[in-house]
Amino acid sequence: MQRRHLLKLTVATFIAAACGLPSWAADPTQFRAYVGTYTGKKSQGIYTFTFNAATGEVGKPELAGEAVNPSFLALHPDGKHLYCVGEVNDVGGKKGGGVTAFAIQPDGKLKPLTQASTVGTGPCHLSVDKSGKVVLASNYGGGSVVALPIKSDGSVGEHTGFVQHEGKSVTKRQSQPNAHSVNVSPDNRFAFVADLGLDKVLVYKLDPAKGTITPNDPPFTAVAPGSGPRHFAFHPSGKFAYVINEINLTMTVFSYDAAKGALKEIHTVSTLPAADGPGPKPGWSTAEVVAHPNGKFLYGSNRGHDTIAVFSVAADGKITLVQNAAAEVKTPRNFNLDPTGKWLFTEGQGSDTIALFKVDQATGKLTATDTRLEVGSPVCMKFLPLK
Repeated sequence: MQRRHLLKLTVATFIAAACGLPSWAADPTQFRAYVGTYTGKKSQGIYTFTFNAATGEVGKPELAGEAVNPSFLALHPDGKHLYCVGEVNDVGGKKGGGVTAFAIQPDGKLKPLTQASTVGTGPCHLSVDKSGKVVLASNYGGGSVVALPIKSDGSVGEHTGFVQHEGKSVTKRQSQPNAHSVNVSPDNRFAFVADLGLDKVLVYKLDPAKGTITPNDPPFTAVAPGSGPRHFAFHPSGKFAYVINEINLTMTVFSYDAAKGALKEIHTVSTLPAADGPGPKPGWSTAEVVAHPNGKFLYGSNRGHDTIAVFSVAADGKITLVQNAAAEVKTPRNFNLDPTGKWLFTEGQGSDTIALFKVDQATGKLTATDTRLEVGSPVCMKFLPLK
């Protein structure tokens, strides 16, 4: 039996964006992880640690940069800059949350560059376009999406694009728009915003050079009323896409027309075992969706039920639930695969803990390891290959 690794930290979190490896990565198994957190007694901002994907060894996290509630993170394609949303009430006296730009130092520490307002309130997710020219952020509280230009030095400027969503849906929680995530298409032409309050995935044409976003035609794809779409991910092939629905505890699979930027629903399945039945459950909700790099598996997190739903992916895009693995943490708001797809980390926002799992490369199923970390309010993790 492996020795349990228990690291007590006055820090934060860990969850991964399974991004492709840059060409400059010297060793595709050695990574530096950056962790976004909710700050408080156990966290002062963004933390960093090393991870060896060949052995599963995790280094001791240390503070990389101070920030207030830097919940979600995004890395620049150059591997030299990092961005975070700041879930704060105002920036420079202006109502709304913020996006902060950092320069990544040789030792992994973060040097703050600039902070810009997201205009809307409650920013909860962000992405950097593939050319590295613009940061997109979704405002959950404000129900809007904003585009911020990235300057040549990696800093962010005042917004160049902004769209306010309008409307509501059928549940009490859906009395207004709640933009919950923003993701860029594989060809960098479109941005997809999952809006929990509207039961829609809105689609925008993206112009990175100008830093603008404009409604696509068609402008959105709707999911079943009362679903509450939260996070969104593309299949590695670019032929399919997924949205995990927070309220109804389901996963919706779409086919994707890259030329038109259009989504078409294939089917929607529960993220829970059949014994728990379909539909909403008091105190339970979903959170994150991650596609495996090999395209054969898909993962989603169930909060309250505290499991990771593991799906197999067929050639036609349809998914089948094959496992509900105990997350080994409480309230797994987020989780992620390391870029090699051999490991999965769960983050317990309710338990201040992180657990490490091995991924079966034949079935996608998860097996818990003995590695545990104690951290404060983990929210998001990104991996950067070490040079």
